[in-house]
Amino acid sequence: MSSFCSGCGNNLAADDRFCRVCGKVAGTDALAPTGIAPPGAVGPAETSGKAIVSLVCGLLFFIPLSFIAAIVFGHLALSDIRKSAGRLHGQGMAIAGLVLGYFWVALVPIVLIIAAIAIPNLLRARMAANESSAVASVRNIVKAETAYASAHPDRGYTCYFGDLTRERLINNSLASGHENGYQFDLLNCHPDNTGGPNTKFQVATHPVTLSQTGVRAFCSDESAVLKVDSTGSLQGCLEHGEMLQ
Repeated sequence: MSSFCSGCGNNLAADDRFCRVCGKVAGTDALAPTGIAPPGAVGPAETSGKAIVSLVCGLLFFIPLSFIAAIVFGHLALSDIRKSAGRLHGQGMAIAGLVLGYFWVALVPIVLIIAAIAIPNLLRARMAANESSAVASVRNIVKAETAYASAHPDRGYTCYFGDLTRERLINNSLASGHENGYQFDLLNCHPDNTGGPNTKFQVATHPVTLSQTGVRAFCSDESAVLKVDSTGSLQGCLEHGEMLQ
């Protein structure tokens, strides 16, 4: 006569000494006669909570390591469902959670490789764009100084961005002294003769954060010759900068 395991509800043969599913010893207290519902099998089958957790974690991939939880709970759910003798269902959700979990496990290394290649290239491109903008801004300041000195022969050149802004020779962004990752300075304005108009000036710019917003420093003066320092040093550009080609 066949019977059911009282531990998991698995169908046992007459000569079974142990339950083939849960391993419980088949004894008088572990058996129930055929035709009587095995313990735990009364009522409709329930959905495995672990299967639900697996599916939810697989969908919430943007939460760190959630896909690992999807894989773990997916395997646990399938194991519980196999041992439940029909008391649990949700195999489809568990499999879906596993598929999503393994999908993200396979995708993460690919994303990391792409990021490792793309981010440095993007950073270099941004620095190159910032440097080009800095060169153009230095040239604009030199032109603005020339125009200002022509309009104010009694003063000559100025070392104040505010003077150039009031004359509408430069924009407000450049007048702040910071633009596109570079800091700008007007300095060393002085006349040839004491009390006379300024006949000399220097403009210099350097990266706000070296090797992140830019690499090189640029400078010029009343000669309009643009110079560059490859180390990003403002003082180095003013003292011994190389002519920019």
